[in-house]
Amino acid sequence: MIQAVEPQRLYRQIAERIRAAIAAGDYRPGSRLPAERELAQQLGVSRPSLREALIALEVEGRIEVRTGSGIYVLEGPGAQLPPVSLEGGPSPRQTDSPQEWGPLEVLRARQVFEVEMAAMAATHARRTDLQAMSRALEQMRHEAAVGQAPRHGDEAFHLAVAKACGNDVLYDAVCRTWQARDSALFERLGDYFEQPPAWEQAINEHDSVYLAICNQDAKAARRAMQFHLRQAMKRYSASWRRAPSR
Repeated sequence: MIQAVEPQRLYRQIAERIRAAIAAGDYRPGSRLPAERELAQQLGVSRPSLREALIALEVEGRIEVRTGSGIYVLEGPGAQLPPVSLEGGPSPRQTDSPQEWGPLEVLRARQVFEVEMAAMAATHARRTDLQAMSRALEQMRHEAAVGQAPRHGDEAFHLAVAKACGNDVLYDAVCRTWQARDSALFERLGDYFEQPPAWEQAINEHDSVYLAICNQDAKAARRAMQFHLRQAMKRYSASWRRAPSR
């Protein structure tokens, strides 16, 4: 039986519990894991946190997520996630790189500081900053138009907003969150949930942030960025049933 984990623990610890159950023979190669809702209840964790762990195990090559069918155990493991302590809470993070951060962890952090940064940008943005934001939006539209996830334009926009704050510490923080997007975990999550309808929604949300900053309306910029990041969290937390098959 899979042991429950504390709700505040990270996706790597949830993944380790499932990995241990597979290694113990509770779930054999070719078998299907319990449904997401049931598995989350067994582990005592939220479904979004479980989903991070499952995608991490898929990246390892331990399981396969078949949209509309279920989650199946594969024959052999691939590269393993960095080891974690299973006793006494999360292991120390001494020198964790951004690529080891969980997607939901990153999005929650961004909701803390990027919302206020949008308000700061509305107050401090110069013409060159606004031009950089405008170019980033055009890049997002171009990428979406040719069938690509508008990741580069998205990154350029958020970095332009950060640059407009005039604070190197905040700018560096945003840069590090985008370094986290280079991980295999983020990439696989995007494969499931960053599809054309989501791209269009995200572009419209960026437009609202940009308009508020152009109007030097700090309150509107704060609201627009808060809405955008909340919607991004919802998109990543959507049901597997709403994710298209690959």
